[in-house]
Amino acid sequence: MIAISRLVSSAVISAAAFGFAASAHADDVLKVALSSNLNTLDPAKTKIGDEYVVDFLVYSGLTGIGPDGKVVPDLAESWSSTQDQKSWTFKLRPDVKFHSGRALDAEDVKATIERIKDKAIGSVARANFTIVDTITVVDPLTIKFDLSIPYAGFPDLFADRQVKIVPRDKLDTIAAKPDGTGPFMFQEFKPGEDVKLVKNPNYFIKGEPKLDGVDLRIMPESAARVSAVSTGEVDLVWDIPPEGIQQLANNPDVTIDSVATSSWDGLIMNNAIAPFDNVKVRQAIDAAIDRKAMVEFALFGSGTPTLTPIPPTSPYYNKDIAFPQADVAKAKQLLSEAGFPSGFNTTLYVPSGRPPKERLGLAAREMLAAIGIKVDIQTVPWDKFISDIEGKAAFYVDGFYSRPAVDPSVYPWFNSAGSWNTTLWNYKNPKIDEVLDKARAATSEEERTTLYKQFQELTVVNPPSVIPYVVNHANAVRHRVHGFKSSPMMWLDLREVSLH
Repeated sequence: MIAISRLVSSAVISAAAFGFAASAHADDVLKVALSSNLNTLDPAKTKIGDEYVVDFLVYSGLTGIGPDGKVVPDLAESWSSTQDQKSWTFKLRPDVKFHSGRALDAEDVKATIERIKDKAIGSVARANFTIVDTITVVDPLTIKFDLSIPYAGFPDLFADRQVKIVPRDKLDTIAAKPDGTGPFMFQEFKPGEDVKLVKNPNYFIKGEPKLDGVDLRIMPESAARVSAVSTGEVDLVWDIPPEGIQQLANNPDVTIDSVATSSWDGLIMNNAIAPFDNVKVRQAIDAAIDRKAMVEFALFGSGTPTLTPIPPTSPYYNKDIAFPQADVAKAKQLLSEAGFPSGFNTTLYVPSGRPPKERLGLAAREMLAAIGIKVDIQTVPWDKFISDIEGKAAFYVDGFYSRPAVDPSVYPWFNSAGSWNTTLWNYKNPKIDEVLDKARAATSEEERTTLYKQFQELTVVNPPSVIPYVVNHANAVRHRVHGFKSSPMMWLDLREVSLH
């Protein structure tokens, strides 16, 4: 992550200096509460949910995801593939402009994807595009991708959070001066305080957005966000936690808008660090966890038990796998076989200010105590958690958002070369690598479904970590906000929102 001191050269980043943002009328500005400070405004490098909010509002992808979860046009108005699905051609919308005024063309798309593929950039989306062999600009509005394997889901990848199209001539400045084609234009960022956006009058979808602007206010404390939406200080709380839902249940001025997702929290075990390099230790911890109890304790019921990032609502979910129940005797036996008949002591790191994750940690401590594993919980501020714990510590609680399709939901985490795998838990399973590679190349839905069900079977036998549940995504919305719907992808779509 880019440290704030590197991201900003002064206390305030303003768009006025590069002249494409205007002031918004206060009455038509939606005030939104976020929970975390932003570490970067460069979409390719974003890693946390609050940063993704800005990605979606300021930028556009080649494709998007509709309310039904299916891929839809965004900057690309159409696409096609060769019969073998190894070559894909995208036609861009005409007359789309960046906020700075320059017309979007295929060279911008090429530069964006080549940049994401550059290992030095460190984009977590890189793993999804390693299958791209060549990128050819056919004409200013046509671009072709030649792949190393057949891949029916290739258009879905362009809907992901980090894969927003950026101007090729401003790659060195977008981290501080975002310049996209999205519905809102960047105006100002005060680190630790807020991000101000204004309406893009030249947005390529006519009649949108309806708002004059958006003020994204950074409020780390959950109680402060609940109070702000209760009093009308803000109009909307993005991704309100379960305890906030309970606190607002009887507020006549606020509605809770909730939707099921494939976003998940997990007990992350670094497979490169003892004792979690021992599969029997991981199996023992998995066997000790009561997933249904976790949903009730950590989420207050606002989620669904699962086995992997593929949720029970997915057509790829393997219903033939008997859902595991907590089994203390089995867990103790596995620990003994791993060489820990009396258990062991360990530290579990938990990000502070994330109540569901904090409760997940507390529940895990009690469940693991039953099999002799003594857990010392250490809470860490979110910024320190991202920089010092995630991908480095042996044992910690973390969570990740829904991806636009099944392949990017699992491949980066479970394939040995996956970007999140090598960042997170260093899991290596050649059988899973083979299955996921075949699933990417599958040319029929039937074959793809069979392979993803095999993946789940293999993961249950040899888990990298414990994924106990997928969460519901909820937003607290005041009644003067009209046209808002929560997204299963957890991004903040404000294009059709108005204030009354």
